[in-house]
Amino acid sequence: MTTKMFGEAISRREDPRLLRGDGRYLDDLGHDAYAAAFVRSPHAHARVNEIDVSGALDVDGLVAIYTYDDLPGRLGDPLPLLIPHPSLTAPRTGHALAAEVVRHVGEPVAMVVATDRYVAEDAAEKIIVTYDPLPAVVGVAAAASGDEVVHDDMDDNVAANFVQEVGDVDGALADAPHRLDLRWEIERSASMPLEGRGVYARWDADDGRLRVYTSTQTSTSVRAVIAAVFDIADVHVEVIAPDVGGGFGVKIMHPWPEELLVPWAAMTLGREVKWTEDRREHFVASAHERGQIHDVTVGYDDDGRILALDVRFLHDNGAYTPYGLIVPIITSTQLPGPYKLPNYRVEFTSLYTNTVIVTPYRGAGRPQAVFSMERTVDAIAGDLGLDRTDVRAVNFVQPDEFPHDLGLIFQDGRPAIYDSGDFPESLRKLKALVDWEGFDERRQQAESEGRRIGIGLACYVEGTGVGPYEGAHVHVETSGRVMVSTGLTTQGQGHETAFAQIVATELGVPIEQVHVTTGDTRRFGYAVGTFASRAAVMSGNAIALAARAVNEKARVVAARALEANPEDLEIADGIVRVKGSPDDRIPLNQVAVLSNPLRYSFSEAAQAATQFSMPSDPEDPPVREGEEPGLESKAYYSPPRSTFANGMHAVVVEIDPDSAQVRVLDYAVVHDCGNMINPRIVEGQIHGGVAQGIGGALYERMAYDEHGQLLNASFMDFLMPYASEVPQVRTDHLETPSPLNPLGIKGAGEAGVIPGAAAIASAIEDATGLQITRMPLSPDELFRLQRSDGNARLAPVGALGTSVDDEPDDEQGGAP
Repeated sequence: MTTKMFGEAISRREDPRLLRGDGRYLDDLGHDAYAAAFVRSPHAHARVNEIDVSGALDVDGLVAIYTYDDLPGRLGDPLPLLIPHPSLTAPRTGHALAAEVVRHVGEPVAMVVATDRYVAEDAAEKIIVTYDPLPAVVGVAAAASGDEVVHDDMDDNVAANFVQEVGDVDGALADAPHRLDLRWEIERSASMPLEGRGVYARWDADDGRLRVYTSTQTSTSVRAVIAAVFDIADVHVEVIAPDVGGGFGVKIMHPWPEELLVPWAAMTLGREVKWTEDRREHFVASAHERGQIHDVTVGYDDDGRILALDVRFLHDNGAYTPYGLIVPIITSTQLPGPYKLPNYRVEFTSLYTNTVIVTPYRGAGRPQAVFSMERTVDAIAGDLGLDRTDVRAVNFVQPDEFPHDLGLIFQDGRPAIYDSGDFPESLRKLKALVDWEGFDERRQQAESEGRRIGIGLACYVEGTGVGPYEGAHVHVETSGRVMVSTGLTTQGQGHETAFAQIVATELGVPIEQVHVTTGDTRRFGYAVGTFASRAAVMSGNAIALAARAVNEKARVVAARALEANPEDLEIADGIVRVKGSPDDRIPLNQVAVLSNPLRYSFSEAAQAATQFSMPSDPEDPPVREGEEPGLESKAYYSPPRSTFANGMHAVVVEIDPDSAQVRVLDYAVVHDCGNMINPRIVEGQIHGGVAQGIGGALYERMAYDEHGQLLNASFMDFLMPYASEVPQVRTDHLETPSPLNPLGIKGAGEAGVIPGAAAIASAIEDATGLQITRMPLSPDELFRLQRSDGNARLAPVGALGTSVDDEPDDEQGGAP
């Protein structure tokens, strides 16, 4: 097999093992461990008066019950604020177990440990907690009013207020020939990985070592917080992410209460302890995202060129802010998309509510931003009677204008500067892929058959490859096996394949010899984590740098054996050879032997590295200055700032005239993530993201009542798209390499989901003539919208010049 693997669409190497059922997920471990279960609050807001555990004490198999009063030292402190920000003026975090007040349904109040999970659940049911209910604050409107507060030490519910501005927005709006005032809303949703969260811990009291397995997106950070809370040396804490059945952002949040409580119980009891999240717990005790309301004022000229954009939005951060302001910051800085905005102001207010915390979910603030921006561009096109693609084209950043500085500070604390792209070419490709110009004929044919169809599109730019760093270690063993490790974790992205392709290419070895380990602090102790479409950019480049260093060292060592110049050597198919003289060669595994001078030999191959076998200059030490034994290297990659991928989606929908059911007929994607390591993996990421985008547009919402009770906390009621709801996705790619990293790559993990709601809303609007201002949109809501606004049904497509403030909220395309 060729060793030039970068860019090849090979099959994923990890899939056969997983498809055979040979994966090792969290719940596959620790079969003999004690099991933990939790008593969780049934109230959205209440004071905890009394916890009566007496009824559970006689349960056979009960081991221990813990409440807040049992938590020692730092374990009883508020959980960490992971990402502080100057504008987060009122940060609040919860406790591992509720101290005095619970602030959302599902907050943990007591922990039960028993011989198995069934016994633990039985005991938990017998614990009686007496609460004094308090008024619940649900939804951003209630939070913004401040009539009731989530945290009684605050006068309102404002966690943060943040403004960024470029240019003179007020002046440009005053001078603009045209102006619209609009409101857009995205409701709450949440990720639903196949595997929920889980923790398994075991404590070795003799060695003072703690090993924790956790279904996480950041094993090294979990290790750091466990070591800090329990005052254990970092090297005595091992955290391992086994096979992880999906993450989508919810598992980048850490430490979850269980990630501290389970290890503490293991140390306290001297026994292995495990907890795995059930599906209801995932709904009410993990994290949600998406909920925002945007008020937009836009000024533009006769060609649709945006002269000024003023955006104010409310962000629901739930009961606490452990992950800081990352989601609304991403929304505010990704909202400009591929467009030049000479005058742009964005202000957000992040609000506490008595609901589950909000942390990043695949897309992480970008779907809201794209919905707001792309719906605004469609509104401009409708107001001027222009083609929606023409309005986009006139506003694009042009290819010769890169790097393009937005004048904003991104989520990494660094300037948001687009590094590469060709937006006009992406639009050209998209229009060809979906046959934009020929759609009128297709529409007429459908109408002749009594069918109503529409077409929509949406564009986006995605900040990827967020720092600060990632590292990698590459080691060639004397067997020829190449061991690769990196600290970030894997949740199904194909890292084992993509990272092996990089090593095979950079080191010149068959990919079958490359073995990749991720997310194991025993193998690599310093890392940041898997989020923000950063794995390929960050660890990929670190792995490439480490492999290049090993390649260089191998040629130096081989040059001594071959009596050649290292510059005259090359490595291919695991053989170091002289260029142009293929008979002068040495296998890479033998080079690995020679790289480690030995005193003792344990095999025939190793004899070549002993002191009486290796020819050398007697004046040179066996390990020369600046060198180290072994054919291995460690490297780190730290970028100056984020890379920015981009793409465009187009969708064709059909609306049933009687039921208002929305069916997605066609979906087309053009994507630019720079140089692609493996196009097949990129395609898979896009297809999966599109499915989630369709879910977010038409099905998935978290429905809270006014008391803070989640009404659809099961798969009986929380709708997700089946394969039957996701059409075949057609894709095309543009590769504009990033100048910011050695491999020229940009991230691809979230691309598929980001513009889904905006594109589908645009298509529904095109089919019906109704202004779609809120997502997700159910058939019932679309049906009521059609009946309540018959005149809008007959309006020209996109003729949306009125402010949504003029229409009652219950007549918008969204939840009642």
